[in-house]
Formats: sequence, structure tokens, C-alpha cells
Amino acid sequence: MAPSTFTSLASPLHTREDIQQACISLLEPLRPFFSPGKTCVKLGSTATRYDEVGAQIEGYARPLWGLAALLAGGAEYEGTEDFVEGLRNGTNPDHPEYWGLARDLDQRMVEMCPIGYNLAIAPHKFWDPLTDKEKRNVAAWLGYINDKEMPNTNWLWFRVFANLGLLKNGAPHSKERLKADLDHLDTFYRGDGWSNDGPEGYTQMDYYSGSYAIQYLQLLYAKLANDIDPRRSELYRDRARKYALDFVHYSDEQGRNITFGRSLTYRFAMSGFWAAVAFADCELPAPLTWGVVKGLLLRNLRWWTQQKEILTPQGTLTIGYTYPNQFMSENYNSPGSPYWFMLSFAPLACPASHPFWTSQEEPYPTSSIPAIVALKHPKHIMVRKGGHTFLLSSGQMCHYPVRASESKYGKFAYSSAFGYSVPTGGYFLEAIGGDNALALSEDKGETWKVRRVATNARLEEHDGSPVLVSGWIPWPDVSVETYLLPPMDDRPNWHIRVHLVKTNRDLTTAEGAWAMYGTRVADGRELETLAAQSAEGRHEEQNKALAASRAGAVGIVELSSSSQGARNGKVLNADANGNLVDSRTVLPTLLADLKAGQHQAFVTGVFAVPASVENWQQSWRAGWDERPRLPSWLEEIVGHQ
Repeated sequence: MAPSTFTSLASPLHTREDIQQACISLLEPLRPFFSPGKTCVKLGSTATRYDEVGAQIEGYARPLWGLAALLAGGAEYEGTEDFVEGLRNGTNPDHPEYWGLARDLDQRMVEMCPIGYNLAIAPHKFWDPLTDKEKRNVAAWLGYINDKEMPNTNWLWFRVFANLGLLKNGAPHSKERLKADLDHLDTFYRGDGWSNDGPEGYTQMDYYSGSYAIQYLQLLYAKLANDIDPRRSELYRDRARKYALDFVHYSDEQGRNITFGRSLTYRFAMSGFWAAVAFADCELPAPLTWGVVKGLLLRNLRWWTQQKEILTPQGTLTIGYTYPNQFMSENYNSPGSPYWFMLSFAPLACPASHPFWTSQEEPYPTSSIPAIVALKHPKHIMVRKGGHTFLLSSGQMCHYPVRASESKYGKFAYSSAFGYSVPTGGYFLEAIGGDNALALSEDKGETWKVRRVATNARLEEHDGSPVLVSGWIPWPDVSVETYLLPPMDDRPNWHIRVHLVKTNRDLTTAEGAWAMYGTRVADGRELETLAAQSAEGRHEEQNKALAASRAGAVGIVELSSSSQGARNGKVLNADANGNLVDSRTVLPTLLADLKAGQHQAFVTGVFAVPASVENWQQSWRAGWDERPRLPSWLEEIVGHQ
């Protein structure tokens, strides 16, 4: 009998058997969508920047991340033969569904990675049953990658795994290319466990640096190549031990991850690093016991099973985050892309006796790690205060064009509770995805600019606390210097932003807080004015804006008492479907006009209490009324503006 769909599983998702069934619940709905020759899986009709066959190969190959681990761990899946037949036919030049050879920069090279991984860990199902001719076909198709141009990014790992899968089965491969790619990938390393997703001169350290690719694949390589490359394998395990102490800050106690960067439609893959730690038998430093690692991965898996809108009615994954959403997608996201999700099932390859499975699951190690920590390589200040897990950010950017890059990398703050928003269009403020951003308009609000590239971004320390400082030049005659301060102990739900704006043109400005679920619980209608005893609503006045809903309470305040710095508070009804987490959101915002020649300091307090905080509805008002204070060193800087 077919298992339940992923979002209706009956099991508590605690045991190895539970997780096996979760994996199968995502594999089984794919079966009706296979092509006749089983080489492609077509899950929708939306297009990508690459060809349609390449897109449908994704639908075939990416589920192999989960299937390979399932089979390597000794489980059986009745649909396995569909995938084996697809490999036979897709690599057979004489078959009508032949995948075709990879060209320079071809998406097929990405999908060679899960195929190579599959061959490496489940050869008894995917290699051994092949005839000699079929093995030669597979080796030739994968081997064609070795003389093709690849992006100077994490993509190089995909060629490593194409060769590694062949090597592990004694098939022809390029030993020279394998070593050259690994040597080059190691030049991305920046220190303290962190690798950049690309060469020196860029700062792009998102989930590709960890769970999606670099750390993840380093650890898989460390396990699979330990016998042939022990020095590098131990180097990768050592990097993982260092990285883990930083990466733990990107998760919260509820199992959610901070939404930051591109490709978040991969969802559960955001936790893939912890899965790879288990696969590679990599013991981490305290407090990251096997029980803690298990909890970090499985809490996130459970959280995803609770997001009821991530599946189609047929049970397949959609493009989006907590609901189907093309606005937040990338131009390389096909309907099969979300199945990168499956790489976090890697622990299924581990035997039942593995400490990941035998250890008792432990809660998030809140008391054992700092509540505020500055991470110098990604230029993030990690915060876990007042029940809110978030980060302050300045200095990252994608070094090639991606959709909504300014939203995915350029905002001031990113949260695990309040997802970021992306633009849904232009020509009106509600559509720009203006949360945690300072938006500027030179045409009275018809078009807007927000920060994409931060200049001279740096971490400083003042009064024992980290501060992020950065610049922004939206036009040649306009400059903005921004200071980002994490919460103080006595004001745990506030962070401070100071923007020193110098302009030689008239500007309209708008600064947003966190975007949040924006409708009433009772009837789904628009939030109304917040009454004194009301649990939900909106409040607007000069220098402040506030909203409360089932998601929590968020607000924004101008902290300066100067009349020159006065701003109008407004709770915007953000354009629908721009937010990753909620399709209907509101955004507390401060607005002001600046004249050419004006030098203006905006001193902003941003407030947030997520609904996951115990008794939040009874406590948030007191926190809102207790405003943060600007430290004296920053008051002096503001005074000189």
C-alpha cells in the first residue's frame, strides 16, 4: 500500500524507519510522471534558462539523493527499477530518450552529481545489474563532463562526484581532472570552516557554502574517498567541525532555518549539513553531540511536514517555500528542482547501529552557545534574543545575476520566524519587497532602489558588542552609511539601525521592519486598527508603526527626537505572494522626504516578537513600550551628521 503523502505522515518522525517512510512518501508520487523510457520526470510546465530535457532530467536525478541513501542503508523501494531503467536508457545513444551529451555550462552537469553519488553508494542496485555495454554508456555520458567549461563555483563539485561515482566502480574516469577540481575548490576556503561559493574577491556564503553543496559534498567525499585521499578527507572533516559551531546559529529551537540567500525552494536541504555530518561519521565538538545533531535535522524535517501547502494535490513538491511561489524562484528552477530537498536523507545510508540513530534526540543547545555572535567570514551577526532567531547582514552579494538578488542578500536582517520578501513588480512601494531595507525613490515613489551591493562592509566592536558598518551608493550623488546593532540584554526584542544619508537630489524614503502574516484569524480579512485589548491589528502614527497577528508582533520606530528626522508611520499591505512564509503580509514602515543638499540621520528601532515565544500575546506590549537607547559612541557619530 502506498504511504501517506509527505505532509500527512502518521509517524512521529523519530526513528530510522519513520524517516525511511518520509523519504518514500516523496518518491512514490513521482511514478506517474515518468516518461515512457523512465529517463525524465515532468512535474509541470514552467520553463527555465536551460532546455526542457535538462529540466526533466532534474526530475529524474534529484530524487536519487534520497533513493540512494535509502538503498545504501539496506531498505527496499519498489519503484527502484524505474530509476535503473532511466539510467540505462538516458545514457544510451541509440535510445529515443537519450539525454544528450553535456555542453559547456550545461545543467546536465549538475544532475551528474546525484547520479555519481548514487553509483558510489548504491552500486548493487544501479551499477552491478548493468551489462558491460550499459556500463560503458554510463561511463561515457558522465565522462563527457571532463573537458567542458563549468562555472567557477560550487558546480566544480558536480564533476568531482561524476568522476568519483565511476572511480568507486572501477570504471574509466579522469584522475587528473578529479585532483585538479579538488585543488581548485580548496582555493575557495576562507578560514574557520567557511568556504566562499566562488573565487577570492567575492563574498557569497549562503546555504551553498554549507548544506547545498560545498560543506555537504566535502563530507560525502571524506567518507567515500577516505581510502584513496585520507589527507584531504581529514581536512574536510576538520573544516566541518569548525563550521558546525557557526552554522548551528542558523537554526532555531522550533526547527526552522533562517531564510537567507538563493534557492530556498530546496527547503529541507537547508539542513543538509547535519545530514552529511552523520553520513561522514564526523564527530563534532561540544555541545554538538550526536543527539543535538539528530535534533537539528529531524526538527527541521518535522517542521516541513507541517507546511501543508508545499505539495501539489498529487503529492509532488512545488517551487516555493511554505507555499507555491514563482516570485521567489530562480531562473534555473524547474518543476523538478525542489527535489534537491532529498539530499538531507543522507543518514538513511548509515546503519541502525550508527550513533546518529542510537542517540537520544536532544533539544537545541540554547544554554551552551552565545546568544549573539559575530561571524567574520559571512559578515553576519547572529542573534538569538527575546525568542527570536535572526541575523544582521551587510556585505554579501551574488557575483552573477539572480532574481531578486537585493532581497536574497542585500537586506539588513533575516529571520527564521519572519521570512524575507521579494519584489512582485514595480511602480508601487507595496511590491518592492521592502522588509528590512531602506528604499529610496527619486521620482516621488514611482520607482524604488534598495541596497544590493554594500561597500566597505565591516564588523566592528563597540562597548563589547559587535556592530556591522557598511556603505551604499544608490546614485553618484547619494550616499548612505549604515550601522546595525544587535539587541541589548534589557531590550531583547529590539535591534537598532542608523542610516547617515547624504543626498544632492530630492528623495522619498521608506524603511521597513519585518514582514508578517497580515490577516485576521477569525475571517481572514484585513487587519483593522489595533485596539487596547485586541490580540491583532495595526497601529500607525508619526515615527512609529506596529502590527500584531497570529504570527506575532512587529514594529518600527524613529528613535530620534529631532523634528527634522520625523517620519510617518504606516503599515503597508504588501503585495500578495512576495513573502516566502506567508502569502498575505503587512509591513510596518517609516516614510520621509529628503531635499537635495540634506544630510539626514535616521535612527531606527526595529521590534519583533514571534508567536513561537511562550505567552507572547501577554508580553509583547510591555516590550514594545520599552524602547532601546542609542549607545553614546553612536550618539556622537549621529550628532556630527
